[in-house]
Amino acid sequence: MQKIEVNVDQALLTLDKGEQAVKDAVTAIRNAMRAGTASTKSKGEVAGSNKKPWKQKGTGNARAGFRQSPVWRGGGVAHGPHPRCFEQKVNKKVMKLAFARALSDKIVAGDIIVVDEFKFEAPKTKLMAGLLKTLGVDRTACIVQKDVDDTVVLVTSNLPRIDYCTAQALDVYTVLANRKLVCDKAGFDALVARIAK
Repeated sequence: MQKIEVNVDQALLTLDKGEQAVKDAVTAIRNAMRAGTASTKSKGEVAGSNKKPWKQKGTGNARAGFRQSPVWRGGGVAHGPHPRCFEQKVNKKVMKLAFARALSDKIVAGDIIVVDEFKFEAPKTKLMAGLLKTLGVDRTACIVQKDVDDTVVLVTSNLPRIDYCTAQALDVYTVLANRKLVCDKAGFDALVARIAK
C-alpha cells in the first residue's frame, strides 16, 4: 500500500457555484438524522378524572375545572413536542451540485489521500492505524472504496473518528465532517466519475 499522486482535470471541478447547495444539503442530511421521538402528553392525554376539584364559588380558591390542567403539577404540557419527521426535500440536481462542490474543495485543498490499494494480511486494527499514521492522518478521516471490502471494514471499525464508506454512498455531510478522505485508486476514480456525470 503506497501513496500515489493523481491528477484531476480542472474542467471537472465545481468551484464557482454551489455554496448554498452545500448548506441546504447538509441541513437536510442532519435533519434526517434527528429521531423525532420527543413526546409529551397534553391535558387530554394525562390520566385523571373529569371531576371538578372543588366547587366553582365560595372556597376562596381560584376556579379549577380539572386536575389535568397544564398549570397544575402532574398536569399536561401545553404545546409540548410530539413525534414527528424532520426530513426535508432537496432536489437531486441540488444534491449533485452540493456533492460536486464539496468534493472539488477537498481536491483543491489537498485533503484527499490516494493509495494504490488497501491490502491487509489480517483484520487487525493496528494495521490500519499504522497505515494512517504513515499517511499523516491524525484527525478525522473517511476511508473510501469503490466496493465494500469486509477486511477493511473490520480494521476500521474500532478506530475512533475514522469512518468507512463506499464511493457511491458518500454524501456531502461525510465529506465535510472528515478532515481527510483516504481512497484507494478505484474508489477515487469512482468519486471523480460521480462529479463528471
